[in-house]
Amino acid sequence: MNVRRLIPTATLAGAVTLGLVALSACSSSDAATKSGGKLAVTASFYPMQFLAQEIGGDHVSVTTLTKPGVEPHDLELKPRQAAQLGEADVIVYLKGIQPAVDKAIAQSGVRNTVDATTLTTMEQHGTEAGHDHGHGEDGEHADDHADEETHAAEDEEASADGNDPHIWLDPVKFAEVAKGVGAALEKADPDHAADYQKNTTALVGKLDGLNTAFKDGLADTSTRTFITTHAAFGYLAERYGLEQEAIAGIDPEAEPSPARVKELETIAKRDKVSTVFFETLASDRTAKTLAGDSGLKTDVLDPLEGITDASKGADYIEVMRSNLEALRKALGAK
Repeated sequence: MNVRRLIPTATLAGAVTLGLVALSACSSSDAATKSGGKLAVTASFYPMQFLAQEIGGDHVSVTTLTKPGVEPHDLELKPRQAAQLGEADVIVYLKGIQPAVDKAIAQSGVRNTVDATTLTTMEQHGTEAGHDHGHGEDGEHADDHADEETHAAEDEEASADGNDPHIWLDPVKFAEVAKGVGAALEKADPDHAADYQKNTTALVGKLDGLNTAFKDGLADTSTRTFITTHAAFGYLAERYGLEQEAIAGIDPEAEPSPARVKELETIAKRDKVSTVFFETLASDRTAKTLAGDSGLKTDVLDPLEGITDASKGADYIEVMRSNLEALRKALGAK
């Protein structure tokens, strides 16, 4: 993610701060009244929205800061969005993926905030950009490797300790987060705790089923390596024994170096890679260029940062199952 693109201008920051100060006195009861008696939940982007809606059900009114079609890494808050934060009963977010949101939440005065990164174990494979598997030993590549790692580290300044924030793409970790969100909703709205518990159990069951489908569906493949434009799938790859090779690291819009493109061509040939994956919310130009030069196909592997008309499914579960089928096809699953 490009942190520089995510920091609001000084003028906007001032407006956001003023909006938050003015609204920080709003009570939870005020917010609930404005939401038709429902618990007012603000989600930072789609995966958090999905959890809030699935677990909250009819008892919550969910708004999201990141509208469909907007790349979450690029989000800059408008004053009205900051105002929505101040009015929320509960905020559900993922610290480190949207620095502007993190800053605004810290200033919002809302007591019930749920940071998904505290609900599961975070890991550091977002900065790898496919380089931790020992591909390439010459001095030229080593220098390029160092340059790319420096760029990736700069992109990840907002993530604590450089942790990969894409935990929702691992169904097991996402289930852990779901349990924590459920507990937070129970605490904020104890009158409906039994329903939140029931909904959490149902969602965890769906995620367990998704995990089983991935585990079984990827157990026997011709290759374990996949190439993608965006290094969003580190947790998924680790969970199911795959090797993610990213074209340009965690920033989906970043341009790869010539040395990295050459390295990926070598990896594709050696590991019998058939497909270069791109995503729905970012340009497919780099993926198609690499695929064309290497004689490979292209397909979508959706990082599920937002649902649009172009998404291969109506919600998280459906799109993840589409991702599974895309991986099975690309990896030559038996």
